[in-house]
Amino acid sequence: MVDIATRVYNHRWKMDPIVRSLIDTDFYKLLMCQSVFRNRPDTNVTFSLINRTTSVRLAELVDEGELREQLDHIRSLSLSRGESTWLRGNTFYGKRQMFTSEFMEWFEGLTLPPYHLEVRDGQYELTFEGKWPEVMLWEIPALAVLMELRARAVLGHMKKFELQVLYARAMTKLWEKVERLRPIDGLRIADFGTRRRHSFLWQDWCVQAMREGLGERFVGTSNCLIAKNRDLEAIGTNAHELPMVYAALAPDDASLAQAPYDVLSDWHEEHDGNLRIILPDTYGTKGFLDNAPDWLAGWTGIRVDSGAPEAGAETAIRWWQDRGEDPRQKMVIFSDGLDVDKIIELQARFAGRVRTSFGWGTLLTNDFRGLTEGDALAPFSLVCKAVSTNGRPTVKLSDNPRKAMGPADEIERYRRVFGVGEQEALDVTV
Repeated sequence: MVDIATRVYNHRWKMDPIVRSLIDTDFYKLLMCQSVFRNRPDTNVTFSLINRTTSVRLAELVDEGELREQLDHIRSLSLSRGESTWLRGNTFYGKRQMFTSEFMEWFEGLTLPPYHLEVRDGQYELTFEGKWPEVMLWEIPALAVLMELRARAVLGHMKKFELQVLYARAMTKLWEKVERLRPIDGLRIADFGTRRRHSFLWQDWCVQAMREGLGERFVGTSNCLIAKNRDLEAIGTNAHELPMVYAALAPDDASLAQAPYDVLSDWHEEHDGNLRIILPDTYGTKGFLDNAPDWLAGWTGIRVDSGAPEAGAETAIRWWQDRGEDPRQKMVIFSDGLDVDKIIELQARFAGRVRTSFGWGTLLTNDFRGLTEGDALAPFSLVCKAVSTNGRPTVKLSDNPRKAMGPADEIERYRRVFGVGEQEALDVTV
């Protein structure tokens, strides 16, 4: 097992680039990329970094030259033969050859497109523009780079024994969480922590700890490289990016209202089983489910990713019941801002009523709260989102209005088209 503290203290760039591979990314990005490659390959999309925690002034913490060096390194990456073989030949979600030969040939020849970087008011403005299948693969590595460079900026001031103690405390903190989760009957939990991890080495350590501590309760990781290296299941389905871009391409209000279902119609043609998971909150869960076509009720489950998770799960259960489905045969995946207390609470509330699963993210792979002076390593909310497509702005509403994004007039239009009423504003921690 890697001695992380010593590795950090003796840091050498070539030994520890922040992103080591094009598959050091979340599995859902590759699934979505193949869908986009097949259905919308020539769509132009712009992605942009958004720091929701404005008190963390990244450009004052992270050296611009080092950031550029790491981003340029990512542009030098291509799939290795072993990575390509794993993607081509491995079984994912019970399906062999998940990725088509056409997609893999394209992916094997891919170099990520250029980036644009500016500094404004203490923050980095980092954008990626180009063909959708290419630029979408910048999202996860860009976030991982900024999160780890911020951590390195803090750790760089620490001495060797300080680092040893810091990581010992962080390991103890995580292991205590694992011990609290261990007795829970029926628990299914996966690592969803790539995008806001403390570091690659730390995420890898957390995954190993979860695997040893929870056994079969730990069902896999969203990180493809770690899944490959550790012989674990790669976990992930789809994300808000798809309906956001499809909606922005809609020529009128009627097409806009239909766009989220067009996304899932395309997905339905490619995937079955546990990959048929609905993410309903992009433009409000209630309206999405009220207007959903009947065939969606036959899908395997729903992911709850914003708003109060209890309310989201109860809404899903009622929807399945109203559509003549047995919720006990369905799955609810919770994935928003989870930590141990909430996981235990949700499992107790919904056990026996629905199949539950948990995608544990930031507070698995980046919980250094209370371990440094001034809480300098506390996690913060950093995202990289599709902000425009073919020159038209994208919009996300969410079930939490504090997560809404897009021009104000377009947000109001989307709220009208999707019938979004009053929403409870919840704090966005991560």
